[in-house]
Amino acid sequence: MNKIIIIGGGPSGMMAAIKASENKNNSVTIIESNEKLGKKLFITGKGRCNLTNDKDISEFFEFIPGNPYFLYSSLYSFTNKDLMDFFVSKGIPLKVERGGRVFPESDKSSDILKILQKEIKNNDINVMLNSKVDKLIVKNNRVHKVLLTNGNEVKGDKFLIATGGRSYSQTGSTGDGYKWAKQCGHNLENIVPSLIPIELEDQWVKNLQGLSLKNVDFTVVDKKTNKKVFAEFGEMLFTHYGVSGPIVLKASRFINDKSSYKCIINLKPYYTEKELDNKLVDIFSQYLNKDFKNSLNDLLPSKIINTIIELSRIDATKKVNSITKEERANLVNILQNLEMNVKKLRPIDEAIITRGGVSTKEIDPSTMQSKLVENLYFAGEIIDVDAFTGGFNLQIAFSTGYIAGTNLD
Repeated sequence: MNKIIIIGGGPSGMMAAIKASENKNNSVTIIESNEKLGKKLFITGKGRCNLTNDKDISEFFEFIPGNPYFLYSSLYSFTNKDLMDFFVSKGIPLKVERGGRVFPESDKSSDILKILQKEIKNNDINVMLNSKVDKLIVKNNRVHKVLLTNGNEVKGDKFLIATGGRSYSQTGSTGDGYKWAKQCGHNLENIVPSLIPIELEDQWVKNLQGLSLKNVDFTVVDKKTNKKVFAEFGEMLFTHYGVSGPIVLKASRFINDKSSYKCIINLKPYYTEKELDNKLVDIFSQYLNKDFKNSLNDLLPSKIINTIIELSRIDATKKVNSITKEERANLVNILQNLEMNVKKLRPIDEAIITRGGVSTKEIDPSTMQSKLVENLYFAGEIIDVDAFTGGFNLQIAFSTGYIAGTNLD
């Protein structure tokens, strides 16, 4: 009997266990530090579980900025269609929403979790809950056993580390897996938060708390090099500390603590500079004898008008017919180049995922087997791979878990 020990009961660990247990010569054990399996999976997608994405699998790599081609074998071995078929065949109907995001029809992550737990039970997989690993014992280039913090030990023939990253530490993703990987001789790439809100230095941002903007261009510029590191069109949200929302989370992937950055919002991306100036001329012609502060309601959300007026340095009570061409040009510039200075990213506990992890150079991409320790494997977020939001990260977890489980025999 081949003893398979899987450390971590998240999506990658559970899928690896299910796949490995198909070989009846395998005895599979999951060691989980929490009181239940899939604790982080339960809260993904705001509890709705954005399972994967409906795009063609060949398009996935465009949404994976972190070592995409390392994932070629795993994503093609267990595609998004395979994952969807797996759950549909178990009685979970799925639906596709904007951007190709796939959810259970019920909007309940618990339905996905119940299927995985049922498969684990039906396949006679041993689950050790509330079991915290202290360290892995390696001899002669092989892991021999796992020592638990309570003094117990678990021996095995093959070992998989699927403990996730460091984001959402309250769900058990404390980064311990990185420590064990290092104990086994593996190198770690810089571990930083990704897909996370951004804190800003500008005080006026606080006045916009709760304001949601749609159809804007959001650009991030490295102030040291004056180069754009990110630019995209979409939705964003102002908070008490800075900005959040879909395009902001995506932009955070390209911000690190080795440089300083500014964010630029184009509030009116559909207009050229000249067209927006003409638009202002038209608007002002309708409000000739009105105060400037009362002339922008047709152009902007009411919550941002006072801030734009302050930044323009045009007297709020100035009559519209007195605004000069130069003042109008400055206003156009602010509307299309609203600058904000990045203070820092929010704490890693608030990150959707962790960027960095065990070096992909030290893992066989076709098996997820360590190139350094012969009976050690990795799956999921602990590896130095990361994707944008939209279901891509969960697909990576399931696919790498699947391919690791296939080879754990």
